[in-house]
Amino acid sequence: MDSVQDSHSEMAKKARVQVEHPMLAMMGMLIGGFVGMFSETSLNIALPQLMVQLGVTTATIQWLVTGYMLMVGVVLPLSSIITKWFTTRQVILFALIDFAVGAVISATAPGFGVLLFGRMIQGIATGLILPLMFTVAMQIFPPYKLGAAMGVISLVIMFAPAVGPTLAGIVLGVASWRWIFWLFVPFLVIAFIFAVTSLTNIAEITRPKVDLLSIILSTIGFGSLVMGVSLASDHGWGSGAVIGALILGLVVLAWYTHRQLNTEKPVLNLRAFAIPGFRMGAVLVMINFGIILSAMYLLPMVIQKGLLVPVALTGIIMFPGGIVNALVSAGAGRLYDRVGAQKPVRVGFIISMVGALMLAFTSTSSAVWYIILAHVVLMIGVPLAMSPSQTHGLNALTGPIAADGSAIMNTFQQVVGAISTAIATSLLGIGQAAYTATSGVNHAAGAFVNGAHYGFYFTFILALVGFLLALRLPKTESK
Repeated sequence: MDSVQDSHSEMAKKARVQVEHPMLAMMGMLIGGFVGMFSETSLNIALPQLMVQLGVTTATIQWLVTGYMLMVGVVLPLSSIITKWFTTRQVILFALIDFAVGAVISATAPGFGVLLFGRMIQGIATGLILPLMFTVAMQIFPPYKLGAAMGVISLVIMFAPAVGPTLAGIVLGVASWRWIFWLFVPFLVIAFIFAVTSLTNIAEITRPKVDLLSIILSTIGFGSLVMGVSLASDHGWGSGAVIGALILGLVVLAWYTHRQLNTEKPVLNLRAFAIPGFRMGAVLVMINFGIILSAMYLLPMVIQKGLLVPVALTGIIMFPGGIVNALVSAGAGRLYDRVGAQKPVRVGFIISMVGALMLAFTSTSSAVWYIILAHVVLMIGVPLAMSPSQTHGLNALTGPIAADGSAIMNTFQQVVGAISTAIATSLLGIGQAAYTATSGVNHAAGAFVNGAHYGFYFTFILALVGFLLALRLPKTESK
């Protein structure tokens, strides 16, 4: 009996794939992932300026955010089969080059169409890097260090979009919006060097048959769903185009799901959702991502267009929240190692609800300290729930299906993020239209803040749903 326990103890100390310097092997992906996630929100602070310079509406400009996330969501389901055809290093090196090309196209774009094209090229890269970060970490770190490793990854995923508006605001204070994209390039070069020197292949190259129909269904299904929600900002939820896109997306995704569950070698192994621990962790991660993406889309614009604060100062206002986010993200992974997922996830969603409500109570005369405090509160809650939810979900998977876990989680996370951003945009427009002028208040500013209230209420509802689901988390983690 003792020998069996010793054997299990030794297994817990060993990684599935032995790598001499695991963190160095991860560094290229971590930097690439940081740039990818930074890109998701860095443009948010520039959106009011871009609307004027490019001559487009709020509903149109949101495509720079949702279009990017849509491409991430389209590519993510393919990551599992791509890693069976190409080595880990080949995929990551291609992704880093691809992102750099997209950044240069965006930086030199003459108009909205080319800028959107460049953004979508960048989305392809992020869709390749994100799942591999989790897959590689699960393989090269021993189980007793996995929580801490996931905490570092969560720091990248959560800190980057939180600090994006701050760094972008500083850039916009001294230069054009184009320099936001030029800023990506040196980081990508550093990531490329790390990937060349330290990253090795961790998956077997089997080159299975490619299910082309599943790829087409995935692209059409997710794309139509995001497009339908996004079009609602311009055309309204009762529009034929919106309803048609949503119905098409749901029907095609139902077909896609049926095919994945009934084929021997699915592109995305959705059977993982049959495992309760993974299902719960994945849903909580999706909700959490919807919270931060909807809030971080609205907040920079509220500060600029509602409180009439200059763009550079907007970035500074959002800086404390970004720092707090980084600290909590780093600590949440270690917290999981000590107490499991239940307590931090529940507390995280409660704090997120408080932060969302505080943001929903902003007005055109709100003090800067109040905005900073509300942002900080939200940035404590979201990462506190995120890392334990991810690790809880991925730890529930064993065997071959474990390789698909991060791809599944990240795919739906990005799609939910894109949909949440689009819904927030739609609610923003509804709230602006419903605004009744108040004496002594700039009408445009008052209308924008009123619209943002609608969006922040949506953020609050997401946090409430997350908390209610977290009540079902087990007290102890299954090993």
